[in-house]
Amino acid sequence: MTAPPAPPAPAGLLAVIDMQHVFADPGGPWAAPRYAQAAAGVRRLLPAFAHRTVFTRFVAPEHPTGAWQAYYEQWPFALQPPDAELWRLTDDFAEQAEVVLDAPTFGKWTPGLVALTAPHGRLVLTGVSTDCCVLSTALPAADAGIEVVVVADACAGADDDSHAKALHLMDLYRPLIRVTTVAGLLGEPGP
Repeated sequence: MTAPPAPPAPAGLLAVIDMQHVFADPGGPWAAPRYAQAAAGVRRLLPAFAHRTVFTRFVAPEHPTGAWQAYYEQWPFALQPPDAELWRLTDDFAEQAEVVLDAPTFGKWTPGLVALTAPHGRLVLTGVSTDCCVLSTALPAADAGIEVVVVADACAGADDDSHAKALHLMDLYRPLIRVTTVAGLLGEPGP
């Protein structure tokens, strides 16, 4: 007896949003408490998106302008150069990141991500934080006509409630944005 064929690889570009030390450090002011669970979900997805994955990093601007000045007055610890340890991808992802895009904004729907997504027409979002950078990337991508899929168990929020609310909000944008799970995206059988 032969095993059933493996499901086809999911379509689209996988964007792994801001899996950085600043969000992974449980004692840090910007910690995503479920970072480790989100990281486990991302690791499960990476093989299915070989050579179709981009990692992003939130980095502080050298000279904040506009409302960002008040933001960095509230968070002065973050005014560090892009090569500072807090901005580095966590070790498990730094080794695998073929493409890394930096942005001093919450949303990562930048010209670089637009260009990488265009050939695929579909953007699969994972990372942190669900209620900030993932949300801020999903909405403009959907407005641009890109099919956006948010993988709930490969994301983590500032806290569980914020994570759940952000997922609910994004799922209200169906069919432009759809929320799923790692198993759902990979076509794995349910429990």
